[in-house]
Amino acid sequence: MVKILVVYDSKTGHTESMAAAVAEGVEAVEGMQVAVKRVDETSLADLQAADGIILGSPTYYGEMSAKLKGLIDRSVDIHGKLEGKVGAAFTSSGGVACGAETTLLSIIQTMLIHGMIVQGRSSTAHYGAAAVNAPNEEERQSCRDIGERTAKLVARIHG
Repeated sequence: MVKILVVYDSKTGHTESMAAAVAEGVEAVEGMQVAVKRVDETSLADLQAADGIILGSPTYYGEMSAKLKGLIDRSVDIHGKLEGKVGAAFTSSGGVACGAETTLLSIIQTMLIHGMIVQGRSSTAHYGAAAVNAPNEEERQSCRDIGERTAKLVARIHG
């Protein structure tokens, strides 16, 4: 069974709602086992056990939250052990042009430093899924899409 871990931080519930939609997308791919965890409940062992890791954060000043950054900072202890895993990102923000893309890029940057393979998208929302405030149906579909696309890539690489 291929394992995908969805890790998120959420203060208002918006990013949590997105994480649930990402998990729905992962579950649409046969043979996937998905775990959804709050960042403060996620261990470095959880990251190592997953074949794919999808990280979500609210947008704070164009960056990921301090809690998610804290997990990434602790991941220096397992540097090199996430290499070859598939990663993707999602974020919620307070408005349009409020730093969602830079938040996604800050998450992706850490994945690349770990040697992970990042799932992008050529059509739209290139860097990951993003929502403004509570995700509407179109934004939830974008989350499901990034979950499904990531799961399919994980299956091709690790399945």
